[in-house]
Amino acid sequence: MATKSLYTVIVADDEDELREAVCSMIPWQDYGFNLLGSASNGLDALQMVEQYEPDLLLTDIRMPFISGIELARHVREVRPATNIAFLSGYDDFEYAKQAIQYNIISYMLKPLTLEGLGAELCNIRQKIDAQFEMFRQAASQGAGQDLRAAMLMPLVLDDYAEPGDEEQTVAYARECGLLRDSLDRPCYTVMVTSLLEEDGSNRTTPAFVASVNTLAAKYLRGVNFYASGKVISVLMGNPSDFEEYLHILADEIAQMAARILGKGCRIGVSRMARSLTALHTAYKEAMEALRQGDPSESCVQFISDLAPSAKGGNVLCQRALEALDQHYMDVDLSLVSLSGMLDVSPNHLSACIKKYTGETFINILIRKRMEAARDMLTHSNLKIQDISQRCGYTDQHYFSYCFKKYCGESPNTMRRRLEAEKAGES
Repeated sequence: MATKSLYTVIVADDEDELREAVCSMIPWQDYGFNLLGSASNGLDALQMVEQYEPDLLLTDIRMPFISGIELARHVREVRPATNIAFLSGYDDFEYAKQAIQYNIISYMLKPLTLEGLGAELCNIRQKIDAQFEMFRQAASQGAGQDLRAAMLMPLVLDDYAEPGDEEQTVAYARECGLLRDSLDRPCYTVMVTSLLEEDGSNRTTPAFVASVNTLAAKYLRGVNFYASGKVISVLMGNPSDFEEYLHILADEIAQMAARILGKGCRIGVSRMARSLTALHTAYKEAMEALRQGDPSESCVQFISDLAPSAKGGNVLCQRALEALDQHYMDVDLSLVSLSGMLDVSPNHLSACIKKYTGETFINILIRKRMEAARDMLTHSNLKIQDISQRCGYTDQHYFSYCFKKYCGESPNTMRRRLEAEKAGES
C-alpha cells in the first residue's frame, strides 16, 4: 500500500457517535485512504466536496437537510469524478438503489461493524483502482477505429455535405451501426478535447480516445476519434439528454484527466445539431469555443456561452448575482436552474462565479439567504417559520442550522437579543 497514492475520502453521518467512531477508529491509510474530514449533514458534506474534491464520499442515506440521494445528485453536478458509498438501513436499501446513476460505488447496510466497514473499504479501493487503471491504460493504449468513426470523420472534418444528402447519409449511418433503425433520429453535439502539460503545450495522443470513451458511455451515445492533436466526440441524444448530462460529462473528463493523468484539459462544445450533414458546422463551433481564452489554461467552454457580451466574464457574474437577488427565495434554485435562466452552461457559470468572486455558487446563495433572514429578523415581526420560507427553506430546522452557522446564534436567540436591546433603549 505504501507504493500507491492514497485516495481521499469525506465521511458524512448525522449520528455523532457513529461518525466519530468511523473517523477515529478506522485505520484509513491501511485501507488506502486519506480522511479529509467529516460532516454531520448533507449541506456541510456538499460544501466539503466542493472545497476538497475527494475521490470518495462515504455518506448515510438518511441525512438532515439534504438526503443522501439529493446529496449524490448535487455532488454529481459539481464533482462527477467523486465516487459515493452509501450507508443505509435495511428499509432504505431499495430507495438507495434509485441513485445508481450518481456514481454510487457501494451500498452498506447498517448496523455495520468496524471490521465490516474495513472489508468494504478494501473492496471500494479495488474498484477505484480498477477505474483509475482503466482510464490510465486507455490513455496509453487507445482503441482501434471502428466503422462509425470512419463514417463520421469526413462529415465532421470536411465541408462538403449538403442538406439534401441527409437521407442518404442517415441510411449509411444505419449500415455502419451508428443509428439503430429508421425511427432512430437523434440530435448531435460535437465536443473537442485536448490534453495539456503543465507548460500549456498540447499532449493529446490518439490513445486518449479510449479514455474519453469510458466516460462518455456513462452518459450519452456517441463516437470518439482522434484528429489533428485532439479528441473529437460526436455525441447523440435528445435535447433533454444534452441539457442534463453534457456539462457533467465535460467536467468529469477534465477532472479525471487532472486526477489520474496529471494533465490539464481544454474542452470546446458545439450547439446541438439536428442532422448528420450539420456536423461540420457543429465542429467549427466546438473549435471556436476551444480557442477562446488562454490556450495554456484548462477550461470547459460551450459555444453557446460565447455569443453576446452578457454571457462572458464579469458581466455574466454580475447578471448571476442580480438573478440571485431576485430568486434566492426559490426553494429549487440551483447552479443548473440559474444557468438556465441566464442561457449559459453550468460549467461556464460556475467558472465565472469562482473567478470573479472567489467563492462557489452554494456559498454565495447561503450568504444571500442569511443576510436576507437577518434583515427580516431585525426589521420585521414575521414569525421564524415565515422568514424561513421567504428565504427558500421548507425545513425550519435546516434554516435555523444554517442561520446559526452563519450568524453565530440561532434566529430565536437573535430575536430575543434584539428585543432586549430595544427594550433597554426605551
